[in-house]
Amino acid sequence: MNDELIKKIIEDTYDDSKEDNLLSMVGQLYSRKMFSSFIVHVAYSLPFIAGAIFCGIKFFKTGQTQFQIMYAAIFVCCIQVCIFSKTKYWQMLHKINISREIKRLELRIAELNETVKNK
Repeated sequence: MNDELIKKIIEDTYDDSKEDNLLSMVGQLYSRKMFSSFIVHVAYSLPFIAGAIFCGIKFFKTGQTQFQIMYAAIFVCCIQVCIFSKTKYWQMLHKINISREIKRLELRIAELNETVKNK
């Protein structure tokens, strides 16, 4: 990668006014770049959320203990899948932040290399 390409990438992906705090990270989760990932996440989570709601309602409506245990177990499994999906989506955000930091380091190394060559 040449220096100009690295600078262009950093300028396109990094806004100096937004530091890496929790609010900006959550904002990046719902940005235009992550829209397709968000759609996949929602499409994956929605059936499990519906299943958890269904099992929660059925848990309180049934009177037999074995069915209550079954609905409670299915409810917990559905919630765990939703939590896993959110965790996976959050890790994708951290991957983007790490790649941005690596690009920033590449630029600084290139600048340092230029100053060493000039001296």
